[in-house]
Amino acid sequence: MGREELAELYRGYIGCLNAQDWANLGRFVGEAVQYNGKTVGLSGYRRMLEGDFQAIPDLRFSIELLVCEPPRVAARLHFDCTPKGRLFGLPVNGKRVSFAENVFYEFRDAHICEVWSVIDKAEIAAQL
Repeated sequence: MGREELAELYRGYIGCLNAQDWANLGRFVGEAVQYNGKTVGLSGYRRMLEGDFQAIPDLRFSIELLVCEPPRVAARLHFDCTPKGRLFGLPVNGKRVSFAENVFYEFRDAHICEVWSVIDKAEIAAQL
């Protein structure tokens, strides 16, 4: 898979997340996916994402930066949202916050097999 194909696949994945199209998540994410070094599997990954949308009803993933070097993708995602309660241990409680996530993915057989994510918690805390 080349860079452009991988970029399109990743954009499709982000579209799947934003549409909360959980039935099609397996088109993009492998059955044995790992998240920050822990095997969570497709079902655990889906539960994590569903929980994110429950906690943040207006959650939307926006790609700010995308670098593809097959089989890896690096992205900076931007969020501007209103979490209902606590977010990453911080008492947001309905306040609108803006923050970024730096995230790296490894693909195998056109599916995400590993995810490494770092959220800018300091940026959220500074807005509270």
